[in-house]
Amino acid sequence: MKLESIVILSIFLTFIVMEILFTQFFKKAEQKTSDGWVDLISTSILLFMTQPMILIISAFLAYKIAPDAQGMLKTWPIWAILGLFLVFDDMTQYWWHRLSHTIPWLYNLHRPHHNAEYMSIRIVYRNNTFYYLFMPGLWFSGILIYLGGGWVYAGYIIVKMTVIYGAHSDIRWDEPLYKIKWLSPVMWVIERVISTPSTHSAHHGRHADDGITNYKGNFGNLLFFWDILFGTAKITRRYPDLIGVENLPDTTIGEQLLWPLVRVSDP
Repeated sequence: MKLESIVILSIFLTFIVMEILFTQFFKKAEQKTSDGWVDLISTSILLFMTQPMILIISAFLAYKIAPDAQGMLKTWPIWAILGLFLVFDDMTQYWWHRLSHTIPWLYNLHRPHHNAEYMSIRIVYRNNTFYYLFMPGLWFSGILIYLGGGWVYAGYIIVKMTVIYGAHSDIRWDEPLYKIKWLSPVMWVIERVISTPSTHSAHHGRHADDGITNYKGNFGNLLFFWDILFGTAKITRRYPDLIGVENLPDTTIGEQLLWPLVRVSDP
């Protein structure tokens, strides 16, 4: 296992331990019987199958198309390679996420993520199996690694996943910092640069009229800046009382994980 994978796994497990200690990791409020299985299966499929497969196949295809380009980024400065990952991985993920709330068939692939009526480290990777299979950012990342950006990707993905874990977990790390008056200008910058528990939980809010929820915005993963730049940001420094989505038909574990192969409800 590579060093960055060990670091990311350690951070992931740290959030799990914190939720066990402080927010009932195994039994979230409003959790349904099927939620645990969807969380576990979707996370396992992504981490052990989909993501490694995409990174390997994308690098292989890049080699077949441009064999002479392998390693060409190794002499580039770190800021330039980092910029490529931010654009081709994080920004494309913003648009993939945004389109998932616009295009009906794509929303069916993303719905499991919002079907959970709780925030938790458990839901970070909770999506339909095909949602990640078609995510452009994963394929672009594999190509950039083939081109020689792997050494930058190692640090980039650690930072990115730490931010995403923190934004989804119900350990609200930003909440006590908002209460420190002299930190307010610092938090003003932070919440406009990266995703935080406040801004991302707003995206998961259940009721659009609660003054906090921004279901059609706050799409950013690592950088919340994309929401600022593209006009989809809502910042309140508050957290929705209820998580989930209104007025959706019932679904099953199979449909959440394998739609359109398994269908039990209308789109």
